[in-house]
Amino acid sequence: MTDTSPNPATGKGNIAVHARIEGRVQGVWYRAWTVEQATKRDLTGWVRNRRDGTVEAVFCGPVDAVQSMITACHAGPTHARVDRIHEEPAFEDGFTSFEKHPTA
Repeated sequence: MTDTSPNPATGKGNIAVHARIEGRVQGVWYRAWTVEQATKRDLTGWVRNRRDGTVEAVFCGPVDAVQSMITACHAGPTHARVDRIHEEPAFEDGFTSFEKHPTA
């Protein structure tokens, strides 16, 4: 469940959520889809594959937009299968856009 209280790191009533998505989420266009969806919602942050087969992302922005993004991530792109999403609060780190990062 996403914490809907304002994130003290942003000071703007925005929140930042770190999400780790499990399932068939690599090799199915999940990262590019995430960039597209986050950009449509005017979110900042990043997404990347992890060597353990999960996808990891940080979503920063207004509460409703971040919650909408997390909901969308549960479905993902057409060929993805999302089994679980782990969420925890994150600190916004001055992101100015939403970016795809290399595998970590």
